Amino acid sequence: MVKASGRLQVVATPIGNLNDLSTRAHQALEGADLIAAEDTRHTLGMLQTLGISKPMVSLHAYNEGQRVPDLLARLSAGEIITLVSDAGTPLLSDPGFELVSAAAAAGFEVSVIPGPSAITAALAVAGLPTSRFCFEGFLPARSSERRTELARLAGETRTLVFFEAPHRIVQTLTDLAAEFGGDRRAVVARELTKTHETIYRGELNELIQRAAEDPNFERGEITLVVSGAEEVASTFDRQLLKRTVELLSKELPPGKAASIAAQLTGASRSDAYALLQALKE
Repeated sequence: MVKASGRLQVVATPIGNLNDLSTRAHQALEGADLIAAEDTRHTLGMLQTLGISKPMVSLHAYNEGQRVPDLLARLSAGEIITLVSDAGTPLLSDPGFELVSAAAAAGFEVSVIPGPSAITAALAVAGLPTSRFCFEGFLPARSSERRTELARLAGETRTLVFFEAPHRIVQTLTDLAAEFGGDRRAVVARELTKTHETIYRGELNELIQRAAEDPNFERGEITLVVSGAEEVASTFDRQLLKRTVELLSKELPPGKAASIAAQLTGASRSDAYALLQALKE
């Protein structure tokens, strides 16, 4: 049962172009008693441009757990709290999960004012299948860990969406080519909705070459979209795969063990990796 008191509003804000702020989002910011912002300095700049002055409190990955009790108390007092991230929709690779979960569990009304998201914007412009997709956020910063994660995803048939830092995009594309194959189609969406928005399309190997030629490739905020693997009928011997994985995992890192086991048995790398993880658990 919803409590007849305060309300938490989850509000999407522009990812680059302030004109993308919706009328409802503007009204939610104006009507809030308190704005919980990922970075109050960033949000203050937006509010000043809009001519809005409201009390703010920071809510980020390092303090969210400590902030929640006080924010729930303010909801109990009947306040309207508007939750925003630095850009796009809160909770999507941004803070807010703990607050929304706690507010909903406590019976407070939680509403959403939808709007910009780099995930959906990149999918809309990529020209890759969108009927089924999965968002993986940021890949690990270290190449060895990134390769292990990509080995797990190599057989994923849904379109994949990642965020990536500009200084890591070339190495990430290189690791993707190594694990997925250089002919896998992908799109690098740079600076979406901003003045220097650029969309690079091609196979992974082509994008790596493009990065070497274009000095702007490694600049700005990047969303990476990669086509899924082709669906193939599974005809491998599962018992043989299990035995192969068991033996190789004793001598090799998980990603390498899964890759070799797949080649020896005819299974996909994702099947081999999933079985390896299941055996470890």
